[in-house]
Formats: sequence, structure tokens, C-alpha cells
Amino acid sequence: MELLYASCVGLLVACGVFLILRARTFPVVLGLTMLSYAVNLFLFASGRLTLNKAAVLGYSSDYADPLPQALVLTAIVIGFAMTAFVVILAIRGRSDLGNDHVNGIVPEKKGKA
Repeated sequence: MELLYASCVGLLVACGVFLILRARTFPVVLGLTMLSYAVNLFLFASGRLTLNKAAVLGYSSDYADPLPQALVLTAIVIGFAMTAFVVILAIRGRSDLGNDHVNGIVPEKKGKA
């Protein structure tokens, strides 16, 4: 299970970095979102992956660590707010510049006269 979990985190990081390196704004926003999901999964795994553990103290001798769960919940809320903000910035940049390239310059096509 740990191998599958680590593979998912690695795949999300790889896809996120690939999308961040694109020249348009929408793939960059998707890449940042994928990276935030990977960080959330990594934080959640820091509380140890266990099955059938009590969620509340006092009901069992073994319990799940609530701190990583609280950190991930907070990161989800902050990540959603930042994604909404970046999408609004991307829409504004598209309307002001007329294109959605990250640096605002449309590259010229080679071979056209």
C-alpha cells in the first residue's frame, strides 16, 4: 500500500511540474493544483498509514494522529482559495493582453512568410 501511495504522490508531482513548465496560464494553474494535491497526500501520509484505528482518543489503545488530518484540511481550504484567485488573475491577464501566454508574448510560428 505504501508503494502505491508513494507512486501516486510521485506521479502527481511529475505531472504538476510538467504542467507548470507550459507556456499558457491554464496548464500552469492545473500544475499548481496537482502539486498542492501531492503535498496534501504527503502531509496525510506523515501521520502513518494505518487501518482500523480509532479516530478519537480513549476508545482504543491505538489511534490515528489527528494533526496531519487537520493540516491537510487547512491546506485544502487555502489551496482552493488560492486556485480561485489565480484563475481570476489568469482571466484578467487574458482580457488585458489578448492572449493567455505566461509572459504575454505569442511566439512566432517558424516557416511562415
